[in-house]
Amino acid sequence: MKKVLVTGGAGFIGSNLVDELIEAGHQVVIIDDLSTGLARNLNPQAKFYLADIRDAALMRKIFDLEAPEIVNHHAAQMDVRRSVEEPVFDAECNIIGGINLIKESVEHSAEKFIYASTGGAVYGEPDELPVTEEHTVNPECPYGITKHTVEHYLHLYHGLYGLNYTVLRYPNVFGPRQNPLGEAGVNAIFIHQMLCGKTPTIFGDGEQLRDYVYVKDIVDANLAAMVKGDNLIFNIGSGVGTSVNQIYRGLQEIIGFEHKAVYAPARAGEIYKIYLDAAKAKGELGWEPRISFKEGLKRTVEWHRSTGN
Repeated sequence: MKKVLVTGGAGFIGSNLVDELIEAGHQVVIIDDLSTGLARNLNPQAKFYLADIRDAALMRKIFDLEAPEIVNHHAAQMDVRRSVEEPVFDAECNIIGGINLIKESVEHSAEKFIYASTGGAVYGEPDELPVTEEHTVNPECPYGITKHTVEHYLHLYHGLYGLNYTVLRYPNVFGPRQNPLGEAGVNAIFIHQMLCGKTPTIFGDGEQLRDYVYVKDIVDANLAAMVKGDNLIFNIGSGVGTSVNQIYRGLQEIIGFEHKAVYAPARAGEIYKIYLDAAKAKGELGWEPRISFKEGLKRTVEWHRSTGN
């Protein structure tokens, strides 16, 4: 069993990961500034530090106290639109914060650094689908640039100092605890609005495609990366593109929502179609998604209903 530091452990994906790590018997330490994460998501069996990863001195103190064996880095500024509007803030959170954690991982001899990157934003508008890891990286928003930059730092620090790492390039993740009022994905927003009797707005024509994977499958990829995939980058995806219109119709059926969507102009900084080839993850990590999109939607709706979220 390992001592695992999870940044962003009060957030959507991070908190689900923390629960699974504790269930597996690991000792877990959480760093989160609760700017988007929620205190109610914190597992009481984890040790929690209310802290900002941009604070280098504070990161040093926490690493001095905890000396984690594995660092799993999920804390981020993840809002594409905010990254366009506030690129300096985006860079401070994602690049400076990431460097602080990488440096402390080296100085405290961490065994491994697992990094949650993005497959939905680093590639830009793809030349071919599904996208493999060999595709040209050409982000079309500051968020994609900052997330990719930290991948370079990990490669560099492995070469300079021997830091062991795995990069997971995520698709659009959905499931329980995704906050419909914060930096949410379309599934959480639509579910919340439909359950409240409100008609969701679709930005653009609704035919834009994304790769959606249920959060339990994402957690499983992180668990696999603890022991496999050293110093490699992996797409984590389903290989299937699902449109916003398909999501809307699927949720109408599950929830029993009869109103037609409202359409508005597309938003800046968002690509039109992308989904990921995860054959490398299957071969190296033994990972592939096991929960279908439809089943994931049903589980997510059930969670929203059961929690009154």
